[in-house]
Amino acid sequence: MIDLKVLRENPEVMKKSQTVRGENPDLVDAVLAADDARRAALSEYELLRAEQNVISKSVASAKGDEKAALLEKAKSLSASVKNAEAKKNEAEVRAKDTLMGLSNFIDPIAPVGGEADFKVIEEVGTPRDFKKEGFEAKDHVELGKILGAIDVERGAKVSGSRFYYLTGMGAMLEFALVNYAVASANKNGFIPVIPPVLVKPAAMEGTGFLGQAAENIFHLKEDDFYLVGTSEVPLAAYHMDETLDANKLPLRYSGYSSCFRREAGTYGKDTRGIIRVHQFDKVEMFSFCKPEDAKAEHLRILQWEKDFLDAMEIPYRVIDVASGDLGASAARKFDCEAWIPTQGTYREVTSTSNCTEFQARRLNIRMKDNEGTKAIATLNGTLVAIPRMIVAILENHQQPDGSVKIPKALQPFLGTDKFLPVEN
Repeated sequence: MIDLKVLRENPEVMKKSQTVRGENPDLVDAVLAADDARRAALSEYELLRAEQNVISKSVASAKGDEKAALLEKAKSLSASVKNAEAKKNEAEVRAKDTLMGLSNFIDPIAPVGGEADFKVIEEVGTPRDFKKEGFEAKDHVELGKILGAIDVERGAKVSGSRFYYLTGMGAMLEFALVNYAVASANKNGFIPVIPPVLVKPAAMEGTGFLGQAAENIFHLKEDDFYLVGTSEVPLAAYHMDETLDANKLPLRYSGYSSCFRREAGTYGKDTRGIIRVHQFDKVEMFSFCKPEDAKAEHLRILQWEKDFLDAMEIPYRVIDVASGDLGASAARKFDCEAWIPTQGTYREVTSTSNCTEFQARRLNIRMKDNEGTKAIATLNGTLVAIPRMIVAILENHQQPDGSVKIPKALQPFLGTDKFLPVEN
């Protein structure tokens, strides 16, 4: 949620932010108008309430006709106060709902444009030339069959399209990735958390996922629960309605959970394999910090993502995501994209967002220091999203005989340095 004081002082900045996001800048004027109406309704209510209090005190000492007149006026005023209170409450709800429709202020450094207008910050590693090595690269689906690691056919049979089984070494690879990720996060000061994957509307709305992203969320209408698309949601809401000690910041959590996404609007895209699926597991980093430290914390999270990819021995690039592709909460976002040999392109495997104070204001999370109670910033970053990392490992480390070399960082968790084809 946007700070109304900042919005009143800088409406044109917010309008520009809305515009480069591809959203309606007129919403800024609507928010300010709704807030003016709220303040007017509050003022009217408070004036009538004050008058009511004065009359109530006067009735006690009045006598005769004066008292009767005061009682009659008090009766009439009571109805006006009740009506003014109803208007005030209605105006407050309308003002809040309108304000919640605004996305976060965009960092002016972020590139402007749509999904394809990102800026490449760096490229790390060199993609293999399989032709020079004398063989044609197999995709992860074929490798998954050869290794007995991925079964999309039975996934579709049991649950439908975009579902899958990880079997044998595929399942073992997930456990290895999770264990390595959690160990890495622990080393960097993250508290491990296994959060709930069903959350109340307040948690989903507070993190900014019930606006433009709502179409991709599974909603259990009967119970009014949402299945999370990322553990960012329950991690952000962990301190909902709390005031944190500023001296203990940053507070860092690493959440391991299953994630669920409808993938609405993506039909026809990535229908083969496990790149775009309805259910997957992920280890997510989340940080609560002082607003003035948020940009530095953002770069730290990005570096931890890069360290993980370096350990997987995979070529990748880092991009600065453009304004129209940020989502409602992020002021700035970096993606790490792994090279996928059979597609001849880079694909997103991790992402980190600086959400500034946007989510914390919506979730009513603040910090307290010697100077009082203040706003707090939140940041998130994927350490490992299992399916896409499996895709990247299998395709980049495959050998001519269908075996796959295992990155050295994962070998202690697997007890071997190579996945071998299984007999059918």
